[in-house]
Amino acid sequence: MFTGLSAFPLTPMHEQGVRENEFSRLVERLAKAQVNSIGVLGSTGSYAYLNREERARVTQLAIESAGDVPVIIGIGAMRTRDVLALAEDAQKAGASGVLLAPVSYQTLTDDEVFSHYETVCRSLSVPLCVYDNPGTTHFEFSDELHGRIAQLPQVRSIKIPPVSMNLNAARERVDRLRALIPEDVTLGISGDVVAATGLTAGCDSWYSVLGGLFPETALAITRSAQAGDFKTAQRLSDQLEPFWALYREYGGSLRVIATAAEILGKVSMPCLPLPLNTFQGSRRARVEQVIEELELR
Repeated sequence: MFTGLSAFPLTPMHEQGVRENEFSRLVERLAKAQVNSIGVLGSTGSYAYLNREERARVTQLAIESAGDVPVIIGIGAMRTRDVLALAEDAQKAGASGVLLAPVSYQTLTDDEVFSHYETVCRSLSVPLCVYDNPGTTHFEFSDELHGRIAQLPQVRSIKIPPVSMNLNAARERVDRLRALIPEDVTLGISGDVVAATGLTAGCDSWYSVLGGLFPETALAITRSAQAGDFKTAQRLSDQLEPFWALYREYGGSLRVIATAAEILGKVSMPCLPLPLNTFQGSRRARVEQVIEELELR
């Protein structure tokens, strides 16, 4: 479950609630493509903008729509109490695993983060993936803290932030962390732009925004890397440079992928929770141009 391609779909919504049929279709498409797992209610799934009841409903829909593909549910929240409730909901619904980021308004200490994971792990009967995403949580994991948390019995993967584009530097980063964690804990790369580099450097999985909308494209990169054909994996990634450029120029992947989903008719407009908005005008036209250029479907 924590190897290969983990595809993270949008949670399309408007201000009245989640667009349930559209979400189910996104998940069904990922299952049909035979991704290795489906990551629901991560950052791409806008988990922080949904209440407990909405998250429980999205979890139920995902598991019903995923068939035999494992579903990993994001359970991040501001308070440990709320994370425990979300973990209970995910487990009752039949989630295969959970994904936890140290979400907070106040800056957390290393000991607070460790205690947070330790408390949550005691309540789990399913495996947990540590979500290291300083861009949204504003918490910087040290390798030593990762090593401590990885010893907890339910921890089975660490979703690391983007590595360097320099392959030697990326390998050093992966090797340094690998030396501090148990052998049965996998490392997964996030950051679509450097996914091929991360997989080549020794990461076991790709936690993918791109894969949530374009699973076949992401699978081609992942399967090449899994087969040891790293040149092909990098070549396929390099071919997506116009899409990666949108990420860099427009401040990340969420609005780009959501705009693409609207353009392709996979979701209705609007699909993001206010105050977030997809692109309009010249930026939207640019996304559409890149989709056509790369023949993404």
